[in-house]
Amino acid sequence: MAVNYSAKEEADGHPSGGVGVPGGGAVGGGGGGAVKTRKPDNTAFKQQRLPAWQPILTAGTVLPAFFIIGLIFIPIGIGIFVTSNNIREYEIDYTGTEPSSPCNKCLNVSWDSTPPCTCTINFTLEHSFESNVFMYYGLSNFYQNHRRYVKSRDDSQLNGDNSSLLNPSKECEPYRTNEDKPIAPCGAIANSMFNDTLELYRIDNDTRTPITLIKKGIAWWTDKNVKFRNPTGDGNNLTALFQGTTKPVNWPKPVYMLDSEPDNNGFINEDFIVWMRTAALPTFRKLYRLIERKNNLQPTLQAGKYSLDIAYNYPVHSFDGRKRMILSTISWMGGKNPFLGIAYITVGSICFFLGVVLLIIHHKYGNRNTSADIPN
Repeated sequence: MAVNYSAKEEADGHPSGGVGVPGGGAVGGGGGGAVKTRKPDNTAFKQQRLPAWQPILTAGTVLPAFFIIGLIFIPIGIGIFVTSNNIREYEIDYTGTEPSSPCNKCLNVSWDSTPPCTCTINFTLEHSFESNVFMYYGLSNFYQNHRRYVKSRDDSQLNGDNSSLLNPSKECEPYRTNEDKPIAPCGAIANSMFNDTLELYRIDNDTRTPITLIKKGIAWWTDKNVKFRNPTGDGNNLTALFQGTTKPVNWPKPVYMLDSEPDNNGFINEDFIVWMRTAALPTFRKLYRLIERKNNLQPTLQAGKYSLDIAYNYPVHSFDGRKRMILSTISWMGGKNPFLGIAYITVGSICFFLGVVLLIIHHKYGNRNTSADIPN
């Protein structure tokens, strides 16, 4: 008896040499295995018969959505923008590229300059800073987001692992060892740590009064208490804990001499921790010190004359970078940044404008009978 096969059956996997039998092989053709088929199972999911909901976009649903988004986003944007503008901020660029700058003499300073170059910049605050003040240092044209730079660290070493302390990761190259000794902390991030010293003074009748700068509480809690740890052992003798290691190439002193206080020294030094959290953009700022408000009846920094004393240790002129000091208050939304408010206002305005345009179009053309109904 002759058997004819269709192209569909060939595509479904029936062998051309025999007749497919459910649950068995094929009759003829010599095959004894199961029938191979690419046909999906006859289920609601695989045959795409699941119930679904699809919105029907009509003028009655689209137009209110545009107006509601606009009416919600615009007031939120105005509130965020006004809040951002109410934040006090004062910035001083002390790079020293201008010949008239007091720090021009320090422009070509090197990492190992001894003694360090110092300069003083006098400035005037036109408005008082009422709440707690945050002092930042800012760098420009410094690409902390470079791939090799970001990877150049050993998180196990920074977490206090003793074996990694003496045998750092190869990711730290070429700042892994120096003079046949392992570097602690290793890597390019640690090696380029910001090390300018900034001191703030208030001037009253030619008398300089130092402003108390708090150096603790500037790092993230998770970094200070989880990610960074000193090596295990006698915590009161960091010199012994770091024995057998050497300082990074560009550092003037080893990591266990960053601070005189044991809870802010070594790998848990907060200035070091802040620096190790790399920035995403080439122009960035990092928290340097806190100025707390002591008297609710007096502003934290009164309007008047101040001076900034700088120990200029960090060279930036070689890569056309810039350095600055920023004094800023904060609000419920953080520091001064008008972008978010402008973004909300822009999106809300566009939605409201599109809502008006679509409403006009609908009012003008929506009542036309565009259907091609044929009378019965």
